[in-house]
Amino acid sequence: MARVRYIGAEPVTVPELGSRTVQPDEVVEVPDARFDGYVCQTAVWEPVEEPRDEKPIPAAVKKMPAAKPQKLED
Repeated sequence: MARVRYIGAEPVTVPELGSRTVQPDEVVEVPDARFDGYVCQTAVWEPVEEPRDEKPIPAAVKKMPAAKPQKLED
């Protein structure tokens, strides 16, 4: 989860956070996917902790020699 600080002047109720009331200068956790939706409102939200890039790191692929073709008997 990402974190943002509410910098508005009055408390605000945020439906996306379960109708939670957020106080001025309070830091709250928001879903990573919605982080940009908060910080684009620069008059009321500022970033504190950006979303983590939680893409899995691909495992190394072990190269193996190709199998030898089987000989067919006539």
